[in-house]
Amino acid sequence: MTSKNTLINYVEFKAHDLEETKTFYSQCFGWVFIDYGPTYTAFAESGLEGGFELSDENITKGALIVLYHHDLHQIQEIIVNAGGKLLGKSFLFLEDAGFILPTLLGMNWPFGRINNQKDVTTKS
Repeated sequence: MTSKNTLINYVEFKAHDLEETKTFYSQCFGWVFIDYGPTYTAFAESGLEGGFELSDENITKGALIVLYHHDLHQIQEIIVNAGGKLLGKSFLFLEDAGFILPTLLGMNWPFGRINNQKDVTTKS
């Protein structure tokens, strides 16, 4: 990881089940994980490096993370096939289509595609 001044270069989340979290994000998005003991795993190859800390606290809110994918239909299928569920219908995201993925973390992560193609629609 190359660090640059004043840019966010690492983010941490809490998770109730590290194995389930690693399986889901590696299957859906190809993230790579390194375990640092039984209560922490770091992730890479995600666009921004970070980690998940094992917690039995109630996880209700966290950072807003927007994930990019050039083919929203394809990534929706991958997410659903990995056991993920989509929240609601598609929405307009910066003049293009997007959708919301409720995560295992109790947070909602939007997916969007930023470009000028107006013919993209998504299905819930």
